[in-house]
Amino acid sequence: MDRLIPMATNAPVQSDTYDWTVPVADRIESVVDTVRDKTTVPATQVARGIVYGIVVLVLALVIVVLLIIGLMRVLYVYLPIHPLARRIWVADAIVSAIFLGAGALVWRLRRPKEV
Repeated sequence: MDRLIPMATNAPVQSDTYDWTVPVADRIESVVDTVRDKTTVPATQVARGIVYGIVVLVLALVIVVLLIIGLMRVLYVYLPIHPLARRIWVADAIVSAIFLGAGALVWRLRRPKEV
């Protein structure tokens, strides 16, 4: 006996069941996005700020050290004092006076602890 095979049609299938998978997937995605926006994004921004701050601090320290070395070299070479006499300690005294003045200025601008 031959069985009859129904032909496929393009007619829409009537279904009484509700497709709940799409709204649930959208809700899960929105919850995951909200959690990510409140946790991962701020943590990433804080970590990025810390890393950039450390890089800027290290570069500033290197620049300050190189400027001090350059100032000392300029004073050692171009100070108009007898070449063999007192050039080195005079240059050291000048740079020390600069640092002493800067330290005195910072000390004067300090704020007392609030008790």
